[in-house]
Amino acid sequence: MSNSYGFGRIILTLVFAMCLKIAPLPVAYAVYNPDWVLLTLIYWSLALPERVGIFHAWTFGLLTDVLTGRMFGQYALAYSLVIYISLSLHKRLRQFPFIQQALFIFFCLLLSELLLFFIKNIQQTAQLKPSFWLSVFVGTVCWPLVYTVLRFVRLAKPIKTD
Repeated sequence: MSNSYGFGRIILTLVFAMCLKIAPLPVAYAVYNPDWVLLTLIYWSLALPERVGIFHAWTFGLLTDVLTGRMFGQYALAYSLVIYISLSLHKRLRQFPFIQQALFIFFCLLLSELLLFFIKNIQQTAQLKPSFWLSVFVGTVCWPLVYTVLRFVRLAKPIKTD
């Protein structure tokens, strides 16, 4: 597999995750939408730490800022911090079963959401609502699915066209 082919898969999965992040959902369901971009970045930083790092987290964080209309740099900062932690622990995390990985994912998503909340609170007074936790819990529960799908994408053989 060539390097550009593998990198194309990474980019496509991140673009798909960005589409899921901004998917138009009814207001009642929007609070359940986890941070698909961050989940995808965490997977790739754990699976291929030499290819996906803080630069990618920063870049896709800036793109997410633009797509969501948030203050420029919020997601970039949150994603970069979480990916830094993931990269520093990636050798240990690879060995963990799904339950322990899900606990790590929970704290990563929580850290990201708390950072975004505090930045929003600096701009304007915001209250921490109970719905704050829903996307964190849903993202944690979705981790085995995200891991399995992205692992399949990573290990799938390229289609030969002759």
